[in-house]
Amino acid sequence: MAATHHPITVRPLAQGDLEQWQDYWSRYQAFYNVDLGMDVTRLTWARFFDPDEPVHCAVAADSERIHGFVNYVFHRSTWGRNDFCYLEDLYVCPNVRGQMIGKKLIEYVQGQAREKTCDRLYWHTQESNRTAQRLYDWIAEKPGVIEYRMKLA
Repeated sequence: MAATHHPITVRPLAQGDLEQWQDYWSRYQAFYNVDLGMDVTRLTWARFFDPDEPVHCAVAADSERIHGFVNYVFHRSTWGRNDFCYLEDLYVCPNVRGQMIGKKLIEYVQGQAREKTCDRLYWHTQESNRTAQRLYDWIAEKPGVIEYRMKLA
């Protein structure tokens, strides 16, 4: 594992981050064996910068490069008075894993959710993603929910 030599901070995504974000976005999709296509990628990128969209992205970066990203969405819920925050995607470059970058990204989203007075921050992961689950089990609770999906198209 290569240590970074510059302090890593978490900040909102910037327009100039496209190339690095897109590389990590592609790697993230490959990990989950999906290909969302360039049309979804372009739409997702545009949503990050549209103030009317509830979709956001933050990156963990030092002075030289991005080391990971987190995408999150604010939405209404029938289970609370205030919005919920769904942490939809989290990716940390493999050569810097183990340096608490994933934790920093989650804590950033937690701060955003608190600032917006959300009633809940939640996320999903694959049952096979044991590496990520070690972090998630340490910082959050596992409610025992099983997700089902139905194709619509």
